[in-house]
Amino acid sequence: MVVFRLLVLLLLVQGVCTFLHIPQCSIREPIPILHKYYHSGDLIIAGIISQIYIFSDTLSFEKHPSQEFSDDHIHFSARWTYEASMELLSRRAKAIPNYKCDAESTPIAVIGGPNSNVCLHMAPILSTYKIPQLIYGSSPVMNQQSQGVFFHQMFPNGDHQYRGIIQLLLRFQWTWIGVVFQDGDNTEGFIENVLPMFSQSGICFDFIEKLPTQTTSSGITDMMEEGFHSVSVIMGSTTNVVVVHGGIQTMMALKMVPQVIKFEYIPLRTKGRVWLMTAQVDITSFPFQRNWDISFLHGSLSLAVHSVDLLAFQKFFQIRNPTTSKEDGFIKDFWEESFDCSFPSSVADNIGGQICTGEEKMEALPMSVFEMRMTAHSYTIYNAVYAVAHALHTRHSSQFKHRGMAEGVRWGLPNQQPWQLHHILRSISFNNSAGEMVRFDEDGKLIAGFDIINWLMFPNQSFLRVKIGKIDSLGTQEKLFTIHEDAIVWPNQFNQTRPISICNDHCSSGYSRTKKEGKPFCCYDCFPCPEGKISNLKDMDDCFQCPEDQYPNIGQDICLPKDISFLSYDEPLGISLVTFALLLTFITVLVLRIFIKHKETPIVKANNRTLTYVLLLSLILSFLCPLLFIGQPTKITCLLRQTAFGVIFSAAVSCILAKTTIVVLAFMATKPGSRMRRWMGGNLAISIVLFSFLIQMMICSAWLIVAPPLPDIDKHSVPKEIVLECNEGSVTMFYCVLGFMGMQAMVSFTVAFLARKLPDSFNEAKFITFSMLVFCSVWLSFVPTYLSTKGKYTVAVEIFSILASSFGLLGCIFFPKCYIILVRPELNSRGQLIIRKN
Repeated sequence: MVVFRLLVLLLLVQGVCTFLHIPQCSIREPIPILHKYYHSGDLIIAGIISQIYIFSDTLSFEKHPSQEFSDDHIHFSARWTYEASMELLSRRAKAIPNYKCDAESTPIAVIGGPNSNVCLHMAPILSTYKIPQLIYGSSPVMNQQSQGVFFHQMFPNGDHQYRGIIQLLLRFQWTWIGVVFQDGDNTEGFIENVLPMFSQSGICFDFIEKLPTQTTSSGITDMMEEGFHSVSVIMGSTTNVVVVHGGIQTMMALKMVPQVIKFEYIPLRTKGRVWLMTAQVDITSFPFQRNWDISFLHGSLSLAVHSVDLLAFQKFFQIRNPTTSKEDGFIKDFWEESFDCSFPSSVADNIGGQICTGEEKMEALPMSVFEMRMTAHSYTIYNAVYAVAHALHTRHSSQFKHRGMAEGVRWGLPNQQPWQLHHILRSISFNNSAGEMVRFDEDGKLIAGFDIINWLMFPNQSFLRVKIGKIDSLGTQEKLFTIHEDAIVWPNQFNQTRPISICNDHCSSGYSRTKKEGKPFCCYDCFPCPEGKISNLKDMDDCFQCPEDQYPNIGQDICLPKDISFLSYDEPLGISLVTFALLLTFITVLVLRIFIKHKETPIVKANNRTLTYVLLLSLILSFLCPLLFIGQPTKITCLLRQTAFGVIFSAAVSCILAKTTIVVLAFMATKPGSRMRRWMGGNLAISIVLFSFLIQMMICSAWLIVAPPLPDIDKHSVPKEIVLECNEGSVTMFYCVLGFMGMQAMVSFTVAFLARKLPDSFNEAKFITFSMLVFCSVWLSFVPTYLSTKGKYTVAVEIFSILASSFGLLGCIFFPKCYIILVRPELNSRGQLIIRKN
């Protein structure tokens, strides 16, 4: 019913115009169209493009909108886009909403840009009429179910851009950055969705600051005041890299940075900055900014929609001027603003100002005012026009197949409806005149990559944008972009070296990092690795252990191979021990020879020659026993060294025990009526030695059966060495061997100590007591020393204990006798023994 009433209303309006014979619809004082370019044709492709900033106040609804112009404020107003959208539908010199009172065609498609505001505010009207809208700037956020389906984005998928920026930051190791943005339709999505991607990639922010924005309630003064704070934050930060997110108008706010620094005292922590701008940002300015310094952008980087420079584009501009372009409603205002002149309407208007001749050359303009080459925005508009043309061609070709020829004349151009182009545009694919493919994905977004641009600024307000790489929208994460770093020109303050932008200096190898409390995660303290650990890369979170066969160097940044270590015959310690062992062996052999040679003398006979010979032989073997401990451990030496040492020493100590026992029994046997005489004789001494020997043999045999010693490798005891050693197998059995010898020594010591005051002519108890004291002292000190040493020195300690204790027995027991035999032979007689006894 609503549709019916609308149709009736339209018919009534048309009827009034007809019956009253009104030649055309008349509407009083509509809002004027300030700028328009129109060229007639069979099909119309329209454009709503932000070109000139107009001075105006906000609408107060107290007077006619066309009268509300002043020079107090400058801003973007959505009403200009709404008005332009309605004007495209009315196609008159003045905007008449929803009326078509002339014969001009409705646009078949509309190209919009360069910012999201223009696209967002033209959508409500144009989408109502299902007109395709091709956006060449950043796309707005809108309802995909209603308005979004009529949009075809000449701007590639923004996710590729942001992923490319992240990879670019990581490539240059810029993990400490600042972010500036302008309020806009896409700002919320950027902050909520994109910035977390930076953080997840290990990039953190020194600041996130909003640039001043032109709104309906803020003028230049308000923008400057807001800009003071923003610039103070930016220039007072410690980062060297600032990511700039915004639209084409963002450059106007960015140009305020050097001006604020110039007129306001702002302390600078670093003089240089690398500005990394998104693809939507481009050179533009307010009229009063045309001569402002832009050298601060020298060395900056930006992304741009991939484009190709077309020479025909420059030739087109070289022939454009206000006198030859009557249908262009923009060029006159552009000419006056660009060349700082005016076209007078009368002779009086020429007084005191420069006159525009219309013959000025656009190539003479500074590049900061106008670029003759095709920019990325121009290239996307160029592709948008051709996309519509190819869609129309495809549509016309499909319709023409169903039409024929009438008397050799083709049918006229079929009536084209805008909504018929949507599905064609989504599937269109063609090569433009530059030879590059243009196509859209299923969401209506252009499938294209981004160029990485290096900005070079020159003193004459000209600049050069050099392509140094690209971001491939179809590339993998690993091959997302390519860049020629050697071609980059960095800001002058960095002396052509890649800027460093980190929160603090890297933690070098040999250190680990720890997050600073209250600071972003990119800020950390560095601490040396603990002993035994290394870090071989920068900024490692934890140090780690070297492999078992390696050890950390002094700087704790690399692992060095451990040296193979064992007590060898080639090193000084081994040579010294072998020398002492052989020397003491030779001395013991010499003592044995002396005792054999003087075996018939009273001093040799008085001390049981058999036990003396066995003891001396045991000491010879004891001095030779350390040779089993020196050299690389083998299976045989490991089996023999401790067991041989235990058996030989038990034999030596048992001989001393037997000698002491015989002396005591002999003294007791001299008393009248003593029964001890029956115990006297060689059998008792031999029994004591054999009994002790057999017990030690049983302990050693059990050790070899249960857990025999084997060659082993110790990688942990000594930090820088791999120690080749004998694993004792059973530590308990090892200490059982030592314990049995200790028990023998303590019994011998006790018996000798009790018999120390017996007459010297009958015994050598005093010498045995002293020898056992030395023996026990050596082995009591051996245990803690053995446990506290590591590596080959453990073996050296045991060898020293063997030599020292054996030498103690040899020296204390036999050296006094050798002295009498060799030096004082007169004392070696039976008479002297009787005298000493008395």
